[in-house]
Amino acid sequence: MTLTVSRREFLKVSTLLGGGLALEFSFPMLSRAAAGGPGTEVNAWIVIHPDERVVIRIARSEMGQGTFTALAQLVAEELDCDWSRVSAEFASPNENFRRNHVWGAMSTGGSRGVRTSQDYVRKAGASARQMLVTAAAEQWGVPVAECTVDRGVITHAASGRKLRYGQVATAAARIAPPKEVTLRDPKDWKIAGKPLHRLDIPDKVMGKPVFGVDVSLPGMLHASIAQCPVFGGKLVSVDASAAGKMRGVKRIVREDNFVAVVADSWWRADEALKKLVIQWDAGSYAHASNDTVTAMLQEGLAASDLPQARMMGDTATALKGAAKVVEAEYHAPYINHATLEPQTCTAWFKPEGFLDIWTSTQDGEASMIAAAAASGLPLEKIEVHKMMLGGGFGRRGGPQDFVTQGVLIAKALPGVPVKLMWSRSEDMRHGFYRPASIVRMKAGLDAQGHLVALHTKVACPSILKILRPAALPKNGVDPTAVRSFYDMPYAVPNQQVDYAMRNGHVPVGFWRAPGQQNAFYRECFIDELAAMAGQDPVAYRQSMLKEDDKNRLVLEAVARAAGWGTPLPSGMYRGVAVADGFDSFTATVAEVSVNAKGEPRVHRVVVAIDSGYVVNPDTCRAQAESNVIFGLGSILYQENNLKDGSIVESNFHDFRLPQISEMPQVETLLVPTGGFWGGHGEPAILALAPAVCNAIYQATGTRVRSLPLKHHDLLRHSSLGNEAGVT
Repeated sequence: MTLTVSRREFLKVSTLLGGGLALEFSFPMLSRAAAGGPGTEVNAWIVIHPDERVVIRIARSEMGQGTFTALAQLVAEELDCDWSRVSAEFASPNENFRRNHVWGAMSTGGSRGVRTSQDYVRKAGASARQMLVTAAAEQWGVPVAECTVDRGVITHAASGRKLRYGQVATAAARIAPPKEVTLRDPKDWKIAGKPLHRLDIPDKVMGKPVFGVDVSLPGMLHASIAQCPVFGGKLVSVDASAAGKMRGVKRIVREDNFVAVVADSWWRADEALKKLVIQWDAGSYAHASNDTVTAMLQEGLAASDLPQARMMGDTATALKGAAKVVEAEYHAPYINHATLEPQTCTAWFKPEGFLDIWTSTQDGEASMIAAAAASGLPLEKIEVHKMMLGGGFGRRGGPQDFVTQGVLIAKALPGVPVKLMWSRSEDMRHGFYRPASIVRMKAGLDAQGHLVALHTKVACPSILKILRPAALPKNGVDPTAVRSFYDMPYAVPNQQVDYAMRNGHVPVGFWRAPGQQNAFYRECFIDELAAMAGQDPVAYRQSMLKEDDKNRLVLEAVARAAGWGTPLPSGMYRGVAVADGFDSFTATVAEVSVNAKGEPRVHRVVVAIDSGYVVNPDTCRAQAESNVIFGLGSILYQENNLKDGSIVESNFHDFRLPQISEMPQVETLLVPTGGFWGGHGEPAILALAPAVCNAIYQATGTRVRSLPLKHHDLLRHSSLGNEAGVT
């Protein structure tokens, strides 16, 4: 499926939609949206057509997580329209800028798509509903209070008169929005909270949506790119004598840190790229390796002047007086996002002085800002057309390197659209990786095995230092690096968390559930302590959580659902973990076996999650399943290694994705308690790795303190010799 549209056709259709916006997530949908004639913008979020079709504008990106539908449900709920007549479209980043950010934030990450925009999108729906009812009341000359509405039909019961939204939309648009609106109680929801069909699925099944890699414009050229193999390196020289003579090659573009070949097809561009003789200056990291990264992190742990992320009680004194002191060190590697759609950006410098961008982005405004910086054009002359994403996981949010590169390449060929697409190898070796980290934990237990003190040292790169330095706290503690420790829910009277920021040269970024490896460290260590105390892992956690703590509620819910304590088939073992994040609370039980070759298999995963409210139960369950299969790869085999300053892995042959045959049975228990709004895109991954590894200990007696599992000998059965250090 490709997008093929002339500029004339594009402007004609977008004008029909209002404001010259390229809004629909799938360009083939444009003709369908415009077929019934132009609609009326009642407010920025809602366009109503005469035939009762309701178009809801969505500011957040859709990358398979269901935000597109969930936000439409919230708006439609308060609007009280006919859901069968609802469609949705992306709001324009350019319009958002020109209209004083009327749609709010466009960043889609951190499981914020619904939880941080639910209030104002619901108010947009409620405001439009009140304006529509007011318009009908004025037309009838009756008090607004005498009118009711149901599924887009306004009724005046006393006279029996009815009007549909499409009949009063134009009049409603002229009415001043109400200053205050009352939102519906979730217990009265008719559209929100229901497992309604996702708006993007029918077209996806038919292959209609256009992703960034699908874009095709008249006269478009294609670019393939090569970047310095060592992060931070610079271009010295390029011999393009052979490549420049190859068929279809139009231009060789050179920048400080990349070279690109532009040709009339991507294959020709990439083949010509391979013929370039490029000399790079790798800089001071030319010999960096896994060992140098480990040494950097270990040096951080050894430092004595580290800033503290948490300080409660007197941890040092409590450890000295503890009946037993337990120490353990855990670590995890760098990991690429490995989105199935590689990084891509189509840029077109138009003769009129405008720049159009088509890209798969998690933040349309960030893409527009990056394009402005690279092009030198003001924001009002740049439009970013948000496409569907073939995977995001954080890679297409903060880092906008692909947009910057696409614009710089197209700038060399003004008047012609140029589509940059990275090769898979380039994508694997030039990511913004999940940080590698080492964590050292030292726990003090009393005579009964209760945890009375915990000193944690975290050595880890700072994502904020790389991507959002202005957001880094003055004390230098990146909250994503110390997640699950600085906010640990367990009632431990003495706690100290130290943070050693050690960044190195490998760029790090927001990988799905940033800091989630800390939940693996913490919850596996808690299991070690439970074993030391001779207590059941669930009971041990319960003893440190208050009865009304939501962490305890989800722990008890998942234990019941998984049948904790009941017999399992021979060779099957259970592990449990608790973790909260992104304003949600989760607990997971994994059922695992290890065969005679030492190969683990996850058979069943039970996840309990309390997100306060649930907008679409079906989507939330799908996200839990997505978290499991995404997280399973990082548990079993995924890692990115360094050699001579460069990432070793180049494709899915050495960075393995889980196969369908490895997918466990996933049971999701939604236990919303109300009163708050949590996310669903990431929380379910938090407790997965520790639940799996705790089950592996039950199966083998082997404590797993590093990932991935492919490096561990799971045939050893030593329940005593493999415990943490004890004094």
